[in-house]
Amino acid sequence: MKRTIIGSAALLGASALVLSGCGSASDADAGGGGGSDTADGGELRVWLVGADTPDDARQHLIDTFEADNDGWTLTIEEQQWTGLVDLLTTSLSGSDSPDVVEVGNTQAAAFTSAGAFLDISDMYDGLGGGDLLPGFVEAGTYDDTFYAAPYYSGSRVVFYNTAMFDEAGLEEPTTLDEYVDGAEQLAEATGVSGVWYPGKDWYNALPFIWENGGEVAVLDGDTWDAQLSSPESIAGLEQVARLMNTSTAPKDGDETDAWVPFREGEAAMLSAPSWAYWSIVADDDGNDTDLTESLGSFALPGADGGAAQVFAGGSNIAISANSAHPEQAKSALEIMLSEEYQAILAENGLVPALASMGDQTAGATPELAADVAAAAAEAKLTPASPMWADVEAAQLLQDFFVQIANGGDIPALAEALDADIEQVLNG
Repeated sequence: MKRTIIGSAALLGASALVLSGCGSASDADAGGGGGSDTADGGELRVWLVGADTPDDARQHLIDTFEADNDGWTLTIEEQQWTGLVDLLTTSLSGSDSPDVVEVGNTQAAAFTSAGAFLDISDMYDGLGGGDLLPGFVEAGTYDDTFYAAPYYSGSRVVFYNTAMFDEAGLEEPTTLDEYVDGAEQLAEATGVSGVWYPGKDWYNALPFIWENGGEVAVLDGDTWDAQLSSPESIAGLEQVARLMNTSTAPKDGDETDAWVPFREGEAAMLSAPSWAYWSIVADDDGNDTDLTESLGSFALPGADGGAAQVFAGGSNIAISANSAHPEQAKSALEIMLSEEYQAILAENGLVPALASMGDQTAGATPELAADVAAAAAEAKLTPASPMWADVEAAQLLQDFFVQIANGGDIPALAEALDADIEQVLNG
């Protein structure tokens, strides 16, 4: 029989981010995770994170895998982004490890460097080779060994309420300064948030740092040098503070479901991954929202025009080194990187792992597709350190931006954060 898609597992506490005890696939074959499975069949467990993977893609994976692997069933277990690093740290090192796991692209290095994932270098060409998104290949590679394949990418675009723009007498901004000025004018003219900006949302702050010439951290020889307190970064952070001042979003809130207040008219603009489109134009019951006919979008403009450098969100997909079923796990991975599966992701606004399929992204409107392409072309990643996941897990950036949202002293906060980031990245 076919397995159903089940809900999220309880989050497990884990204090250490360095994985210990992660064995090899042969170790798992000797006795891990698949108690009642036999050579003639069993159950493969796939962990996906959040609701980004559409139901059609999930069902395609289940149906195709079970058709290709006689006697086997595939179960998708949905996890949450909050606490994921700790959950994976515990689960991947245990005897009951899931077989295939999704991990954020900024988190991948923590696990590839710790031996948590199976070496899939022999699959590189078959999964797409040079057609795979290069930045995500880099994120999934450690010591010249390929461990985690690209799964999907998604660049942030700005959605806006065209009626509110008309009310404020504004047109789409062409520079970053115009975007910030416009958010302030919209808040004043409409009485709602110029842009919806919860305090913990560090992803949307990165473009302002980068566009002003700043960086989060750079590698100087063998040492990471955090640079959020540089004059360039401070200039960008001051723009972020201005945007936060236009927002009625919770100062200690995060970006989860940020499209809900936007589609309900509580904000004139929302910067979000392209796939948020579907949640903006339809409510949780699938009914059209008021924004269906009055929704516009644009790529966040750069400091000097064009598209800004935005954070390249997205995920990698990997096989646990402790998987009891590495061959079946490879079969599932091949399906997830197939053109058929990636096309389903593209239809739902995700940027496919195969670069040649990028023009299939966001079929909602031609305008949105063009905005996604422009944003993706300028996308950047966080510092490529195996310890970066520790920075995220420690909530350093989230806490920092909550303090900015509450009116904190930006230069002093940035200097303290630089010290904390360097301590983590440099060990």
